[in-house]
Amino acid sequence: MSVLLTGGAGYIGSHMVYQLLDEGESVVVLDNLSTGFDWAIPPAALFVKGDIADEALISRIIENHRIDAVIHFAGSSVVPESVQDPLGYYKNNTLKSCSLIASAIEGGVKHFVFSSTAAVYGMPDNHIATEETPLQPISPYGSSKLMIERILQDASNAHDFRYVALRYFNVAGADPNGRTGQSNLNATHLIKVACQASLGLRSHMEVYGSDYDTPDGTGVRDYIHVSDLVSAHSATLRYLRNGKPSEILNCGYGHGHSVLEIINTVKEISNCEFDVKFSDRRTGDAAALIAANAKILKTLDWQPKFDDLRVITQHALDWEKHLKKSGLT
Repeated sequence: MSVLLTGGAGYIGSHMVYQLLDEGESVVVLDNLSTGFDWAIPPAALFVKGDIADEALISRIIENHRIDAVIHFAGSSVVPESVQDPLGYYKNNTLKSCSLIASAIEGGVKHFVFSSTAAVYGMPDNHIATEETPLQPISPYGSSKLMIERILQDASNAHDFRYVALRYFNVAGADPNGRTGQSNLNATHLIKVACQASLGLRSHMEVYGSDYDTPDGTGVRDYIHVSDLVSAHSATLRYLRNGKPSEILNCGYGHGHSVLEIINTVKEISNCEFDVKFSDRRTGDAAALIAANAKILKTLDWQPKFDDLRVITQHALDWEKHLKKSGLT
């Protein structure tokens, strides 16, 4: 049996490919390379260039490679971009995912792991989101992901098909072994941006809002190391293969770090100063958003290994140095 991994040439997806191969899984990667890189896919995985909405292609992959599980990362994920192009996000995320889910069910796939997001919560009143927190997305990105969750729920009720949706908080860091990382030059991830600034790849970095009701006035987020995130996906796959029911789980550490804390940590680890400019708050940014993670710790056989801001930052910085040295920046 094999795992079909969509979006495996991207940031999180490429880490997932390595994780599965390390565990002895047979992996088929499907990616259209619109934002990913073919060099990020290890040779031991079978790579197919294509679109998740190509039903004939999905059918052939499932049949030819005896796919028993799909891990679905493919999609668009930049919140401001989704506000500018909502129809593009609903098409690329929701409609194409619906097609993928239908193809999986038609092909007899029983297990589906979905890359969801904390953006489905919007701006919770107390800044801590449990899986029962009201779902009030404030961007087309968050709405497009929530729609997929509901499609999965309805499909699971109607078919012999089970899923887990993992709601990510802020993913950061890179593979501890230096095999892959966040490689998109225009990525908006805070830790990546700060690392690029420390290496002189950016003239400065921007802080949006310094008057929030937080300890230092800047926004607070729950940052999870990408390796812990993909190990949670592996634990989810084992959970589903063991016959467990469909679930929705937060994926975070349960505590946060502020923007200034991130910046100061990058400056300290890199031993480099860089220019930081302060701007007004961005519309829709919450003061803080933290994962309540008791449910995932109870449900899955999973324990984070890299819950340390300095470790996360060091791994991210190491990867940026690798990209610069390799001429990939």
